[in-house]
Amino acid sequence: MPAWHLLLLSLPASQAGLRMRVWRSMKAAGAAALRDGVWLLPAEHAAAFADLAVEVEASGGTAERLVAEPADADQAARYLALFERTGEYRHFLAQAAELRAADAVPGRRQLAKLRRELEQLRAIDFFPGASAEAAASALLELELLAESGEPGSRQARLARLDISEYQGRAWATRARPWVDRLASAWLIRRFIDREARILLLARPIDCPADALGFDFDGAAFSHTRTADGLEWVSFETLLASFGLDADPALARIGRLVHYLDVGGAPLPEAAGLEALLAGMRATLADDDALLAAAGKTFDFLYTHYQPGEPAGE
Repeated sequence: MPAWHLLLLSLPASQAGLRMRVWRSMKAAGAAALRDGVWLLPAEHAAAFADLAVEVEASGGTAERLVAEPADADQAARYLALFERTGEYRHFLAQAAELRAADAVPGRRQLAKLRRELEQLRAIDFFPGASAEAAASALLELELLAESGEPGSRQARLARLDISEYQGRAWATRARPWVDRLASAWLIRRFIDREARILLLARPIDCPADALGFDFDGAAFSHTRTADGLEWVSFETLLASFGLDADPALARIGRLVHYLDVGGAPLPEAAGLEALLAGMRATLADDDALLAAAGKTFDFLYTHYQPGEPAGE
């Protein structure tokens, strides 16, 4: 049976901020509340009590640390039950299942968020069991799925291309497009090839030999690692390849797409764009209809970013 430590706190009534800090600190440490002002941790994880006790006493409160000995087996079982994390793992697994059921390759940013959540949960799961194993397996499956479909960055020195040589072409990308592919398709049709035919592929290997691929490994335009160490998503690669990166409005859209696809510096409007595109994707099962709806959104964004228009900062 584990050994237990208690932290008994008495906080000044006027210290509402301290009370909130205590609550947040204890939750972050994985402590269980036996009652108001009484917190419990397994002995090997009770170091979190020390710093908190110092802060409480410095603020005019009292803090006492005790060794807790359960009176009997029933009380020991009740202590263990306070550290049951099944509900939190269930929430994590629901998020992973939703991402897996989206019929799309999960993005790096989405995976990074899930990975952080699982790491935080595992850090306070002092008695891991089957739920922890299931969560780790679910995350691994998503990571393997991402590795199989999400393009990696290739080292490249991009040559400036002549737009006039890229007219009336077939352009191909992966089906059920998300932000980088949606934005890239809009960019192609709006600024590169107004007669472009966009092909949506079930598998990148199905790309016709005469089509220009984008946003998959081996495509003509995909994620790029520049000589100076920059990582570009496919939209940014297209901008640079066709000399469109000098347009401030397109450059800003590029930063939005970069953040939503692989992370980085956030922009204030990123959450709104992500919500709009997610709603479209959930509503529109037809990829061509999805491209059209997303294209209108990017049209509005481009107009919004013109000189003289507020940029949301």
